[in-house]
Formats: sequence, structure tokens, C-alpha cells
Amino acid sequence: MKLLHLDSSIMGEGSASRAISAAIVEQFRKTVPNLNVVYRDLAAEPIPHMTLDAFLKLEEGEDVEQFLNADVVVIGAGFYNFSIPSQLKAWIDRIAVKGKTFTYGESGPVGLAAGKRVIVALARGNVYGVGSLYAAYEHAETLLRSIFGFVGADVEVIVAEGLGRGEDARLAAIEGALAQARQLSQSSLAAVA
Repeated sequence: MKLLHLDSSIMGEGSASRAISAAIVEQFRKTVPNLNVVYRDLAAEPIPHMTLDAFLKLEEGEDVEQFLNADVVVIGAGFYNFSIPSQLKAWIDRIAVKGKTFTYGESGPVGLAAGKRVIVALARGNVYGVGSLYAAYEHAETLLRSIFGFVGADVEVIVAEGLGRGEDARLAAIEGALAQARQLSQSSLAAVA
């Protein structure tokens, strides 16, 4: 089984999303024999933002091929200014490719990445979940669910939020998300193998 692990947080060693995405990958390593992991740090090695030249060559891009070749994609994402890091957006621009990851049929768009599992480890400084005071400002989880759902992938999001509300809240949120990562069941992990 092939797993693509992407991190996009600019926070380095102190990144909650990096810790959570690493825990998710570790669960796969414990459960899935012969796991082939490819790791990319989009903050350390950013992809240039989209240009017309890059857009015209998307079908030939290695990013979309790497995405398509992975059975599982694990993404660590911070929540900056109400959305995802621009480095992650630049990568997404290269994997949302008509004819490769989606097409249009008689009834509208059709995702071509059916059966692919995408697990997002999302870290937010405040509380933006459903029912919270700031839920209308949450444009990362909704964006990622929309994009990966559009291309046909099965999307799961593990969130650590309230990280900016003091050290106790930060530790509790990270531990809760790490516990969720550790609870990824063996059957659900093995099912993709």
C-alpha cells in the first residue's frame, strides 16, 4: 500500500498538525505490512503558486501522478487567516486536474479518485467547529472536504482546536486529536491495504 504524507504547517517542531499527521502515519505503519510512505514538507520545499504556464501543463505534472498513485493521503494543515496554508493550496491546484482527478458527465462533475482515502490533521488556534461562535469563519475543513470530495476521495478530518486559548487548552486539544489518531481502527486501516 502507498501512503502520501504531506505537511504544510510553517510552525516547525511546535506544529500540532505535524504531530497529529505523524501519529496517523504511525498507526498505518503499525497496522499495514509493507507500507510505502512518501513524505513531503510543503513548507520546507514549497511549490510555486499557479501560473498560466503551470496551469496549461497540469496533466503532465508529477504532483497529480503522486496523488493518484497513493492509496491513502495524510495531510497536516494549519489554519491561518481562516483558511489553509498557501503552500497546501499550491499543491491542491496541481492535483485538481480535469481528466485526471475529475471530469464532467451528463449530470455534472464526476470524481476520478474514488476509493482514495484522505485523512486531514487540522490544527486551529480558536474554536471554529459547528455550533461555535466563529463557525462561519471556518474555511479550511470545509475547503478540504469540498475539494477532496469533488475528486471522489473519502475524506476524514481530525481536528485540534482552541490551541491559542492557553497552554492547558492547547495540550488538551492536541492530546484529544492524538487519541483520535490512535483510535483509527485496525479494520479501517487494513481495509485500504
